[in-house]
Parts: sequence; C-alpha cells; structure tokens
Amino acid sequence: MTQGGSVAIVGAGIAGLTAALCLARKGIASDILEQTSVLSETGAGLQLSPNATRILDTLGLTPQLEQVWSEPVEIRLVDGTTFRTTASVPSGSFARNRWKAPYGVLHRADLQKVLLAAVEAEPLCHLHLGVRIDDVSRASVARITAKEPGLIIGADGVWSKVRNHIQGSGKARFSGNIAWRLTLGQANAPAIFDATTVSAFLGRGAHLVVYPLPRLRSFNVVAIAGGHDPQETPGRALPRDDSRKQLLAAFSGWHPEIVNMLRNAPEATIWPLYDVSDGAWHHGEETVLIGDAAHAMMPFAAQGAAMAIEDAFELAAFVAGGQSLAAFADHRKRRVARVRSRGAFNRFAYHARGPVRLGRDLVLSMRRPESLAADFDWLYGYEPRD
Repeated sequence: MTQGGSVAIVGAGIAGLTAALCLARKGIASDILEQTSVLSETGAGLQLSPNATRILDTLGLTPQLEQVWSEPVEIRLVDGTTFRTTASVPSGSFARNRWKAPYGVLHRADLQKVLLAAVEAEPLCHLHLGVRIDDVSRASVARITAKEPGLIIGADGVWSKVRNHIQGSGKARFSGNIAWRLTLGQANAPAIFDATTVSAFLGRGAHLVVYPLPRLRSFNVVAIAGGHDPQETPGRALPRDDSRKQLLAAFSGWHPEIVNMLRNAPEATIWPLYDVSDGAWHHGEETVLIGDAAHAMMPFAAQGAAMAIEDAFELAAFVAGGQSLAAFADHRKRRVARVRSRGAFNRFAYHARGPVRLGRDLVLSMRRPESLAADFDWLYGYEPRD
C-alpha cells in the first residue's frame, strides 16, 4: 500500500495525529496535512475508555495523559427528575484491573496537545499546517510535500473532502438529535454533580452527561435532545438565537436543580449531531478513510474518539503487514457496526418514556455493578490487531 512513497494524512485531529504516531511506530513516515494554521480542538470534554487508552499507552502517552485527565471511580445512570441512581458501573482502579487499561476523562484540547507534542518529537512525522487540498490526489499532495504518497488517509472528519473522492462512500446525515455543550465551574455546579464520577442523567427524549475536567476545575456538560426531524438538515451548526429557550424547553420537567443550572449556566455551544451512513471506506489501494470521515456516529456510547484511535492503530498494522485496504475496511466495519448498535440501544434506553422507562429502571436496578461491567468486556477489553 505504501509503495512509491510515504503516507499522506489529511486532517490533524485525533484520528490523523494518532495515525501518524501509529505508522511511525511501524517505521513508516507520514505527512499530515491540515488546512488550519493553528490547531485548536472544538468541543470540550472527552471520555477515553480502556480500549482507547490501551492504544495510547502502547504509544507511550500515558504519563503525559495522567497529568491532565481524571479517572472516575464509577459511571452512573441517574434519573433526571428524581436524582435517584438507577445503575452504576465501577471504573477507576476497577477498570485498570478488569480491562487492563484506565478510563479517563479530559478536555479534548489536552489530548490534542499530547498527541501534537508526540508528533512534533517524532522524526518520521511531518506536519504541514495552513494547507488546503480540494483535489485529493497524489499529485496535489506532492505539490505540498515534494513527494508522491503511496497512500492517502482521509482523517478529515464528518465533512470529509477525501470521502467525496471515494465512489460509493457514506454521506453525512442529520440524526435528529441536538447537543448543547458547556463547561461549568465546580463552584457553580449543582451538588449532585460529582467530581469523582461520570454521570448520565436520563429523561424523556433527552439526557445530560456530566464529568470533571480536572485541569480547569470545572465540569463538562453535554445535553442531548432528540425528536427533531432528520429531514430538516439544519447545517453544520445552528445560530445561537433562542438557543437557551430551546435548551430549557428540551429539559422542562426535569429536577429544578438541573433546570436552574441550565438557565444560569454560561452560553452553551449548540450543535446538530450528524453521523455518516455506511458506505465504501477506500478507493483501491490509494485512499482510505478513518475516524469520523468513515463512520461518524452518535455519542450515545461515548466511542467516537475511541473508534478513531482504534482505526489508526489497526490501519498501521494492516499497512505494515502489506494487507489490503479492503481487508482493513472489512475488519473495522464489523467492529464499528457493533459499536453503532450499542449506541442505538443506549439512545433508546436513555430517552425512554412511559412503560419502557419504568421497565428499564426495574431491569437495571436488579443488576449488580460488576454484572453491568461484564457487558462492556467486548468493548473495553478489545485487543486491536498489532
């Protein structure tokens, strides 16, 4: 796959930077092409489950990450109207023991800084900022890097330009869900917000995820509401006008502490959530997609970043082993499909109404935390191909 030159990676986000480091670990050089002149990560918090941190540890990044992340002692599901804990899964030292890797939460920008520092320190990685490629071809890349790549990796996100050059590839589509993201200082947070846990507050047609950002001494808050028409196609972002009104309407009837927090919190960033439909990930042996460019998914399983990291690691193994891009895509698609299914199930469970909601709570209340943890062995205990 790399005959005739090095590898070119389009996009310097989590997927692209991780791919460069994974390829370098196999002795393969890469050029990372990024259209922005300064790397800055949108969004706020990020959950890194053990299947992701295991790979980052292999890349030697755990010591740096431990300085900026928090390892929650448990992951809780909480009723958004009564604050009753419905279920919990142990994490912290339990995660390290059961899945042989930590579960960390941190700011996206901190992960990007760690990855960027590692890339800049790696002689086989060459970062090119402020370059825009509309014609994704070997010749156009060569005009920037002075060498023609043997492989182009599209790691340029849900609105990927590389994907547009792959026949039969998936399409970005509005999911019908809207997310509001904000950070809230610990001093201003409701008492129910626990700096030692990841808490998912569940309600009718909506849920809210909260976890600490230790370096900032704040909480990451993500509020997600469904029920919007997927045919509306609202665009990549929504205007801030009436954002607060929409947010409060989506969470009306919730516990007063949550409603008051949302009413008085700093202005939230509002995002329509898009995924990418199933389709081709590669063009021959010349071009391949990873991360959100290939399979952007809803955040209901908190696996978007983890899947990008897994993609990067396993692609490097396939490339170094001389295996085809078709084999890589087939291998990864099975894994991604299962994760998508888990996310779809979580969405159904998190936003349940009426009798379904009562049944959910009853079933979960009968499960021991260790039993619930076992349900994640296939996900968190995944051993990627190396």
